[in-house]
Amino acid sequence: MTNERNCVLANGCKAAGTSACTRQCPHFIALHGASGNGGRSAAAGLPREYRLTTLANSPARADQPAVYKSVENYAKTFERQFEQTEGYIEPADRIKSLYLYSANSGTGKTTTAAALLNEWLRVHYSGSLKRGQQPLQRPAYFLDVNEWQNDYNEFNRPRVPDSVAEPAAARYYRALEAAKTAPFAVLDDIGVRSPSDGFRGDLHGIINARVTNQLPTIYTSNIPLKSDVEPRKRVPANKPYDIADVFGEGRLADRVRDLCRVIEFEGESKRGLRR
Repeated sequence: MTNERNCVLANGCKAAGTSACTRQCPHFIALHGASGNGGRSAAAGLPREYRLTTLANSPARADQPAVYKSVENYAKTFERQFEQTEGYIEPADRIKSLYLYSANSGTGKTTTAAALLNEWLRVHYSGSLKRGQQPLQRPAYFLDVNEWQNDYNEFNRPRVPDSVAEPAAARYYRALEAAKTAPFAVLDDIGVRSPSDGFRGDLHGIINARVTNQLPTIYTSNIPLKSDVEPRKRVPANKPYDIADVFGEGRLADRVRDLCRVIEFEGESKRGLRR
């Protein structure tokens, strides 16, 4: 049995489906590590359940045909990354950012964002080799904002033992730097609840760094980027009604709005019904 189902490089790889497609392939090892759980895929911070998710095999594809038509067209722009290495990039030439939104959880936003990140990894790795360049070890990064907030809370609680606080702080600041600087990033579930000023400031820092440096970013959220509901009509009253309610009104929320294309997912949650 060949190894193409275990490698995100299979799409477009001449060896896929042949006897050369094995776990000993140096390109498989570069992307996934000798164990299949390492390499650039692990360095990107992808949870294991998403490391082999592609636009072609995504379980969200059947339920979101309009979304997948849009994101497949978006992925075609990833070749531009090799033209955008230095200096100012005209807005028309940039690889855009996306805001994947649905009012309900479990509609496929995270799965789709992970599939796009894997597509970026594939294009970056293959495209770098074709151009005689060394692929980056971390060309993309996936930040689960809720997990990241948990780490923040872990080392900021009172009387937390050092054996707990220090590893949490190390994970937190490694993720902070990676999310700021990766050429492509997913910020999964940015509608965080009850963020402290410090955590909110660090999240602002990531987004501001990415916007300032023209780095494409995929955001996922259950909170609309901009709501047509007036604040006084929110139900329930304590639920964020758009992204400015999370970030605060101001330049950062406006910049995210201005530079993102919104793609809305439809339907009810499919969580627990994975195919």
